[in-house]
Amino acid sequence: MTDAPSRSFDLHGPATPDSPVVLSVPHAGRDYPRELIDALRVPLAALLPLEDRHVDAIAHAARRGETMMVARRPRAWIDLNRSERERDPLVDDGVTPHAAPQPSIKLRSGLGLVPRRVAPAGELWRGRFAGKAIERRIAEDHRPYHETLGALLEAARARFGIAILIDLHSMPTLGVGGAQIVLGDRFGRAAASPIVSIAEAAARAHGFHTALNTPYAGGHILERHGAPARDVHAIQVEIDRLLYLDPLTLEPGPGLVRMAAMLRAMIDALADLALPRLAAAE
Repeated sequence: MTDAPSRSFDLHGPATPDSPVVLSVPHAGRDYPRELIDALRVPLAALLPLEDRHVDAIAHAARRGETMMVARRPRAWIDLNRSERERDPLVDDGVTPHAAPQPSIKLRSGLGLVPRRVAPAGELWRGRFAGKAIERRIAEDHRPYHETLGALLEAARARFGIAILIDLHSMPTLGVGGAQIVLGDRFGRAAASPIVSIAEAAARAHGFHTALNTPYAGGHILERHGAPARDVHAIQVEIDRLLYLDPLTLEPGPGLVRMAAMLRAMIDALADLALPRLAAAE
């Protein structure tokens, strides 16, 4: 199962991972369906703040055979880092304002399963989407991603005794003195603290300022797939976009090489955790 195409995501590497580390890139998709474009009340460029723009290029540059999932559908189509129950009644006629399936801060701010608004553009859509259309996105795009990711992590754990998910994202700059890389572990619920410490040390060793869980603690992907008690650990890694994008063209710049080296070091350090377990099993 190498470089297997899917309509909504690309899967790189074997279905039984060759490393305990599995990579996920859920917000870098740039395959905008015509249905989505036709529904916009703003220019397509207004959706760029929703993208973790070209963070997949870092993952590809760092990867050396690890199994990796990269979403092709954009976050504006469906947000893989939200629960399928976080449906916004203001954009989805399959739910009502008084019966939203799972209210949350993100949902109330317009960033639910299908984002409703984004700064600075404001409201995104000409009207509400049909509930059946949203259900189709859930069935065709959201569930397959999570089912595949869950299966990969279980296969890695079965082989190595441990599975570690790196869920890769990018973020706007946090300003002068702010963290350049934010690691999230759902405040310890998604990964054991020694594992997070190893990932953070790899980032610091490359000269980056880091923070833990502030302002990004991780979303639905960590909540769903992180299970430290079963030795399935999930870490969200947020990277300042100014570290690897050209600010004028928003295309990858010279900083991408440094970021890929940092991610590679993080993968190696985390993969080393599995060696004693694997040796003991053999």
